[in-house]
Amino acid sequence: MHVQTHILSGWCVGNLLPLNARQRLLCMLAASLPDLDGLGVIVSQDAYWAMHHKVGHGIAFGVLLSGMLAAFSPRKMLSFLLYLSLLHLHLGMDVLGSGANWDIYYLWPFSNFRIKTDWGWPLDSWQNITIFSALLGWTVLIAIKQKRTPLELLMPSLDRQLVGRRLSTAQQSST
Repeated sequence: MHVQTHILSGWCVGNLLPLNARQRLLCMLAASLPDLDGLGVIVSQDAYWAMHHKVGHGIAFGVLLSGMLAAFSPRKMLSFLLYLSLLHLHLGMDVLGSGANWDIYYLWPFSNFRIKTDWGWPLDSWQNITIFSALLGWTVLIAIKQKRTPLELLMPSLDRQLVGRRLSTAQQSST
């Protein structure tokens, strides 16, 4: 699936729980950072094909990433499990929505065992577009009901403009 779909999946799941803005951002990172292994494309197309769905799409990377993100979260063990769950959501979305022959090396670097993906929706399929659209719609609903967007921590001023939220008197005096 596309990285923006993974980002929105983390945002939407993070809004199902009583989390703060930082934790919701960390949910977006947990849901999307496995795709860092796609950066091999900068080196060459061969590096991309050799490393994508291998380095970042396994349990070793998931445990490492979840541990690092949990270090910045309250309730470390629950946060760790949440972030690890988001990695597995990412994997499930990739198995379904990355097209055929994008095997996932779940136990790499300990084993070359892989989850075979002889099937799967093409990247530009109606299914992937529908999932992205549903997540985008869910994001809009969160913005309307909760008065926050995925930009709440990264660009708070733009977030407030998008949802029409004003600063409280205490917030204004601290800026």
